[in-house]
Amino acid sequence: MSVNLSTIRMAVQFINDHGLLLVFPVNNKVTPKSLWSQFYPRTKLKWEWDDNGDQKVFKMWQLMKELSTSKDVVYSKWHAGRATFFSREIFVAMMVVLKHAGVWQARLSSEARALLAELESDSPLSTKELKKRTGLQGKINVGLYNRGMKELFSRLLIVGFGEVDDGAFPSLAVGATQHIYEDLWLDVLNLEINCAKNCIDQFMPKGTEFRKSFDRILSSGIS
Repeated sequence: MSVNLSTIRMAVQFINDHGLLLVFPVNNKVTPKSLWSQFYPRTKLKWEWDDNGDQKVFKMWQLMKELSTSKDVVYSKWHAGRATFFSREIFVAMMVVLKHAGVWQARLSSEARALLAELESDSPLSTKELKKRTGLQGKINVGLYNRGMKELFSRLLIVGFGEVDDGAFPSLAVGATQHIYEDLWLDVLNLEINCAKNCIDQFMPKGTEFRKSFDRILSSGIS
């Protein structure tokens, strides 16, 4: 089932207007804002997947998958590890500030460095393939893999890019930002730090949940 173009354009506009949005709300809270709340402002999220449901969750999931490969916006597991979409503008601004703060690519764990090295040589990759290439397979390595990926997602060094049939359920395909969004990676070199900070203040005002997440990453290097 594909998503019609008008819905995709509307979603991109929502994301550009807000700078960043979760896909699904956190416990149906008003904030942080989400794509769900933009499309269904008076509907509480209920995880209904069967044919008797209203299909809103399924439609949102399909929209998320198609948006993630559109390159009009950027998809990541960012805020509290949740599915988050960024406008291209704020994504670059955040990378600039992370770089300026010295935490963008610094102090990565050995697992995060190994994961990033594989993705820098070949992107995107499925979860199964990435674990295989880095030797982080099996239950014993689940924690190491998840922590390494969290480091990379939180610093915007990797992005989600579609899904791969990896077994019983599709898994998120991930790629190195510098390969999937090479143009944005290069834009980091040209955006002045004050402009980047102004952009972040505009879309993530101090005190908001998104800003708190970003400030934690700036101070510690991880979310």
